[in-house]
Amino acid sequence: MGQGETEVLHMRTHIKALIGPAVVVLLVAIGTGIAVAWVPASQLFWAGWVIVGLALVVLVVGALLPFLRWWTATYTFTSRRIITRHGIITKRGHDLPLSRIANVAYERSLTDRMFGCGTLQLTTSAEEPVTLHDIPDVERVHVVMTELLFNGTQPSAGPTPSTDQQGE
Repeated sequence: MGQGETEVLHMRTHIKALIGPAVVVLLVAIGTGIAVAWVPASQLFWAGWVIVGLALVVLVVGALLPFLRWWTATYTFTSRRIITRHGIITKRGHDLPLSRIANVAYERSLTDRMFGCGTLQLTTSAEEPVTLHDIPDVERVHVVMTELLFNGTQPSAGPTPSTDQQGE
């Protein structure tokens, strides 16, 4: 971070991204158990290795890689810019200075509202809108961004009650 720059928020995408990998782990465990139970005892040695090998391939592709993608993708909001980073082997990043942001909007689908996340859309003066998907507590992040951009003050990053809890 630059001199005088402070971190306001640091987060990953919402944990709902790990529901699919968790289901894959559960299905692979069940499927492996059923497959081993159906194999005759005389063929269990070689068939067991094949079953375990296939299970490991499915676990790596269906659970480990999505987990690593989620783990390595971060959003950092500072007093001067928004920093996005992602990538397991090849790291990619994008820094967006706050001074280039003209508008901040958010969107929450029904599923997003159930999980407490949403999409943050940042309109810049020169480029296409920057869209950040699956932001946890997107309403609070929207308020923090608005305060950073238009009030020129650094907001508190602590939790705030959501409008759902205030009895709209």
